[in-house]
Amino acid sequence: MPQPRASRERRAHNLFEAAAAYVAARAADDQDRIEEAAGWVSPEALSFGVSELACRAVVALARERDESPAAVARDLLGLPVT
Repeated sequence: MPQPRASRERRAHNLFEAAAAYVAARAADDQDRIEEAAGWVSPEALSFGVSELACRAVVALARERDESPAAVARDLLGLPVT
């Protein structure tokens, strides 16, 4: 017998799912999804997941641009490249 929708939505999420959903929601400025994803894991776990996602994204973009991760991170934040 299929589970009710509410039960399916309460399944356990891992910190990487939460981080991906949270960052995507932030990029889309979707406050409801931001709050939902933030509730899936502890604030500490979410922080770790977002940090890991940021690191992986900067490394991937640096490889794509053939630049250093430091240069890419500074560029993304609008900081002058040193």
